[in-house]
Amino acid sequence: MKKLNSKSFFIKSALIHIFLSVFVVLVSWQFFEPAAYNFMHRFFTAQTTGSDEIVLVVIDDKSIEQHRWPWPRDLYAKIFEYLNTYSKPKVIGFDAILSSLDKDNPEADRQLFQTVGKIDNFIAGFSPLIQDFPQNDTSYLNKFDKKFAVNIDNKSGIKIHDKYKSVSRFPEPYFNAIKYTGSVNTTQYTNGYITTSDQIVSVLGKNYPSFALRMYMFLNNTESLTLNKNNITVDETNLQIPTIMTFDGVQSFLHYYKIRENTEYSHKKYSASDLINSLDNIKNGKAPIINPAEFENKIVLVGANAKAAALGLEDALPTPMLQKHPGVDIQATNLDNLLNGEFVKQTTIKQDIFIIVMLTLITFILIARLSFFKSLGILILLAAAYSVFAALCFMHGIAPNVITPLAIQLVTMIFGYSYRFILEGRNKEKIKQAMGKYLSQDIMQNVVKNIDDIKLGGKKATVTVLFADIRGFTSISEKLSAEEVSVILNEYFTEIEPIITKYNGVINKFIGDAVMAIFGEPIQDINHARNAVLCANEMLKTVDKLRDKWLFEGKPKIEIGIGINTGEAFVGNIGSEKRLEYTVIGDMVNLASRIESYNKVYKTNFLISSSTYSYVSNIADVIKISEVTIRGKSKKMDIYEVLRLT
Repeated sequence: MKKLNSKSFFIKSALIHIFLSVFVVLVSWQFFEPAAYNFMHRFFTAQTTGSDEIVLVVIDDKSIEQHRWPWPRDLYAKIFEYLNTYSKPKVIGFDAILSSLDKDNPEADRQLFQTVGKIDNFIAGFSPLIQDFPQNDTSYLNKFDKKFAVNIDNKSGIKIHDKYKSVSRFPEPYFNAIKYTGSVNTTQYTNGYITTSDQIVSVLGKNYPSFALRMYMFLNNTESLTLNKNNITVDETNLQIPTIMTFDGVQSFLHYYKIRENTEYSHKKYSASDLINSLDNIKNGKAPIINPAEFENKIVLVGANAKAAALGLEDALPTPMLQKHPGVDIQATNLDNLLNGEFVKQTTIKQDIFIIVMLTLITFILIARLSFFKSLGILILLAAAYSVFAALCFMHGIAPNVITPLAIQLVTMIFGYSYRFILEGRNKEKIKQAMGKYLSQDIMQNVVKNIDDIKLGGKKATVTVLFADIRGFTSISEKLSAEEVSVILNEYFTEIEPIITKYNGVINKFIGDAVMAIFGEPIQDINHARNAVLCANEMLKTVDKLRDKWLFEGKPKIEIGIGINTGEAFVGNIGSEKRLEYTVIGDMVNLASRIESYNKVYKTNFLISSSTYSYVSNIADVIKISEVTIRGKSKKMDIYEVLRLT
């Protein structure tokens, strides 16, 4: 398998992380951020109820119960007459679209239009439409624009998108009666919630303010707006409305208010029927149900929101505050924002990316520099701190991404810890491979396997020990340079090491030009004596080939002697608590070494003890060397020269 260097591994890992992060950002922005925005807005931005300066008059369920729908328009006339004649509000906004005449009750229409015509502070709502004008006749739009247009100076350098191709058509008497109008359109976000208001809409290149913005302009006696790249400026008051350009027009984020207790409105609300009945009472010399002073110098919005869906009067849409938020209250919210300069400003793409990048870098640094539990604890605190930071931002009218940075941090944590563990695993593997050059791979594997239970001590076991020594190497090394000696030894050990491993042996140590190998431990092998003899036989054949090669290269003639003994010995860790060595100790080890030394005496190459011979007698042709005196042994013993294996 091809190995990746650290640099290549890091680059590929970083690219995968970037790709995954981009994917998470796109998914989060589409599916999770809108929900997080709604949650944060509801609990942290909406801290107060709407201004008491703005009041709502609503055709609600109570109104429908008292006056059966559909209403004759003289009932609307009574509402506006009551407000205009007896209350004197600052401005009256009518959040409704009148697009046809009541052919069954023309007198009621006449009363409404006559009443509205007398009100100089009446703002009507209109709706821009995506449908073309019938027969593409734009004459009505020209007439509409001539009467209701305001001066919008576009200095943004960006053309407002022409999503709308026409406007709702007012009946001519109504058109003539009203003096001001604004767009009542509200555009739902992709998740279906109303989070922004269309402050300026464009119809075939002609620009119009929203219903609330038109009311604000009337209240401040101005007909001029300036559209800049990131805001709308009301020239008279120098109000700057933070905006974004979208497919639907020039939008601003709505700053919603807390819903009043026991209602579904953030602004004070009155039932339209109470105003109608109050007007009747006043005309009949009775006390009004609602004192007209309630509306004096107030801003009044009139709209409909009755639960009787079959009547088509439920004007409610999902907002961060409610699943069914009355449309007239949404319009009032927009106007409230304008009057009090309370806006929600969303962070820019650059700011969002900066937050994500910084959080990613901090996460990587913490993971790289600190231990797992310490870094994990700090990262959890960092995520909590960012959540608090986001909440504080929402409280001050700034809306950063909430879920996306935390999602990227989570991805970075998973990726960072995975990268760290993989890298540590690779480094450990490198260390194991490096240490395996100093220790036997099998001993190394045994250490790794029992990494948590390494201690002094061991066990008694029956094993076979093999000693191999180069004959006369001391005199040979005196004739060669140190470099030449190391070349010969390295080549020799390189050739015999895999042979020992092949037969389940473990190299315990190199002793100069000699090697000591153990069979039977730590690799469990019931045929350890047989395998040791087979190993020795192959080692001798390999040295024969090496000798021919070295002679051809002009190097000295080299032979080896091998001694093997089988018996019980202590196998395990010896040394101190700080420095251990895995080895085999016992008289049988010393005996194996002494048997090997008898090769010099008997001019042999391959000697085994009688205990080893008892295991391999069926495969070895031997010569018995009787009554050999072994140093350290009081009795003489038999050893065997192995001639060949059958």
